[in-house]
Amino acid sequence: MSIDKKQVIQLLEKVAVYMELKGENAFRTSAYRKAAQALEQDDRSLDEMDDFTEISGIGQGTASVIEEYIENGSSDTLAQLQEEIPKGLIPLLDLPGLGGKKLSKLYQELGVKDAQTLKEACEKGDAEALSGFGKKSAEKILKALEEAGARPERLPIAVMLPLAEKIEAHLDTITAIKRFSRAGSLRRMKETIKDIDFIIASKEGEATRDALLEYPDIKDIIASGETKVSVVIEEGYDINVDFRIVHPDEYYNALHHFTGSKDHNVAMRQLAKEQNEKINEYGIEHIESEEVMTSSSEEAFYKHFGLNYIPPEVRENQGELEYFKESVPLIELSDIRGDLHMHSTWSDGAQSIKEMALRAQEHGYDYIAITDHSKYLQVANGLNEERLRKQRKEIDKLNQEMNNFHIFAGIEMDIRPDATLDFSDQFLSEMDFVIASIHSSFNQSQEKIMARLNAALENPYVTMIAHPSGRLIGRREGYRVDHEELINKASKTGTVLELNANPNRLDLSWEWVREAQNNGVRLAVNTDAHNYAMLDHMKIGVGTARKGWLEKETVINTWNKNDLMKLFNDHK
Repeated sequence: MSIDKKQVIQLLEKVAVYMELKGENAFRTSAYRKAAQALEQDDRSLDEMDDFTEISGIGQGTASVIEEYIENGSSDTLAQLQEEIPKGLIPLLDLPGLGGKKLSKLYQELGVKDAQTLKEACEKGDAEALSGFGKKSAEKILKALEEAGARPERLPIAVMLPLAEKIEAHLDTITAIKRFSRAGSLRRMKETIKDIDFIIASKEGEATRDALLEYPDIKDIIASGETKVSVVIEEGYDINVDFRIVHPDEYYNALHHFTGSKDHNVAMRQLAKEQNEKINEYGIEHIESEEVMTSSSEEAFYKHFGLNYIPPEVRENQGELEYFKESVPLIELSDIRGDLHMHSTWSDGAQSIKEMALRAQEHGYDYIAITDHSKYLQVANGLNEERLRKQRKEIDKLNQEMNNFHIFAGIEMDIRPDATLDFSDQFLSEMDFVIASIHSSFNQSQEKIMARLNAALENPYVTMIAHPSGRLIGRREGYRVDHEELINKASKTGTVLELNANPNRLDLSWEWVREAQNNGVRLAVNTDAHNYAMLDHMKIGVGTARKGWLEKETVINTWNKNDLMKLFNDHK
């Protein structure tokens, strides 16, 4: 197991929280927090560090915990604390307004150990009697508990995708299965999903059913027939998973039917009716002869109705039947030639610049942009002018060493709450590539938010606006953006808008991505990676781009390096 710096920082912070809950000596708890902060502020990756005790803020004790974790992938210190602290206490840290100190007081003084005992302490009035609490605090905790216990009808794709991938790993082991695919809203790359659907081709329904029911995390079985298996899997929430088992000849018709959307299927049935045919999950039936024809592929299915293949992402009945009468070259993952938004150990990333560059090369990229946070975002160890100039020297050195690969020296610059930018134009002229983004004061009025965005859009050195709405799907709505004004202004100024591929963001959303392209705005699909694993989010970003009908030429990180350099320089 390869451990990165971010994981070590998270370990140290977790140990500090557990110590706080336990009521440990404040100095010991503080030592772990200081060690985490020291690592965060060090520009090197773990591989570049020899002796952790040489880093100011890291003592012998915390260094030994770090070394053990790197060597074994686990920590005895954390494991011991986890045994001593009730498991039900930890989820309560996610409740708004309940930090380690407050929760420790509830645990130490009232014996709160889970959601139920916390609820009882608030309802009885015991919690509000504690110093630092009060009646309003108790009421807020009760409301937060109520909201936390309710499963939203639809869950973010960031929750559903990892579960789908775990299930697919299980399906790969079942020899009775000839082929399988995701279906439903997950296959269509919707941002939120109610449940997960799979279509399975098999001639052995009984054997397939039995093998499906061997999946280890099944909480409840709703149906277990030879054509349909429905189960509930616990993955933070109770999630329904449906498996449709069909004969291999019926597979592609069933896949189309259960992929949807409902409105797309209605439109397709209308088209079939005009040809004196009916569509269902088993095939295409001629109305008069009742002869049923099955399709050898989804491409063949659409071709039968005079259409080019309509990708699952766009099947929302928003004009795709008319549009895909002609061939539409939607962007593909293989079109991406680089990633223009990522972070390194210089700010809050887990890997060094060189490490990120080498991993990007493994993805087949020609270039990347290192865009660490700027000085306003101190919580992310943001870079000031002096550190950025020092970083530039490292990037220049790496560019001399690396063959057929280029690193752009960039910055993700904060747009401050007062609508000023974090650096002067004079300094920005030194950068290859400037991203502007909002990370603060989300509750401002739309007028103030747009004033901030317009300040960046009008700046000649800002090439791109990142995650333009600031939303986190299912967790935060984002700030008050007038999307139409944003897109119109970006069109006039030639500013690129980002589709942030992080599955928690997917920002811009696919509807506004499509609107941006229609208005001549260029876009970039970027991962905003803070570690190696996040580079893989590009696949999700491209899926969202396809849902927004994005074509290759609209997306600047499908361009070659020279065309990209020209765009960066022309914008200045």
